[in-house]
Amino acid sequence: MLKSYFSEDTKFEAGCDEAGRGCLAGPVVAGAVILPKDFDHKILTDSKALNKKTRDSLVSEIKEASISWAVAIVEPEEIDKINILKASFLAMHRAVDQLKTTPDLLLIDGNRFTPYPSISHECIVKGDSKYFSIAAASILAKTYRDNLMEEYAQEHPYYGWEKNYGYPTRQHRDGIREYGITPLHRKSFQLLPRQLDLFKEK
Repeated sequence: MLKSYFSEDTKFEAGCDEAGRGCLAGPVVAGAVILPKDFDHKILTDSKALNKKTRDSLVSEIKEASISWAVAIVEPEEIDKINILKASFLAMHRAVDQLKTTPDLLLIDGNRFTPYPSISHECIVKGDSKYFSIAAASILAKTYRDNLMEEYAQEHPYYGWEKNYGYPTRQHRDGIREYGITPLHRKSFQLLPRQLDLFKEK
């Protein structure tokens, strides 16, 4: 059973999570959600544990139930400049920036975070399966990003983004081999596996 709040002493806690960190293309997207202390839900959990239909159906519920919510992105060009870890934290910061209510505490999915100015945080490994607010943030981030990649797939139809959403599948990498990369690809990532040279001349 997921928990609603980390501390009884806080008035508002914002769960934060990102989507798309391991993708070869597209932005990294972060969600931030403040839920009421008495929030409860029967099926809300880590977005990866839910199918697409269920995730999509939960979006409106989350938005209606939340005290405040936000989604923010960091584009591929920025990812290439600062690296994906910093970009993930930046996306979370941008999401928190947009919250209409200032939280007293940030609950961060994972074990690392760049502190947000003047707001304390707690890093929680697998937090999206432990706290409702982090699970809600993970769903908002993932559904937003998936919809974005489906739109991009219409502009760039050779990579299967409508199915793999930018992750390194065979279809995606075959598309890169045949058609090259797009402006949405992360150039700092290893887009194609390196071939081991087994027959080096001595």
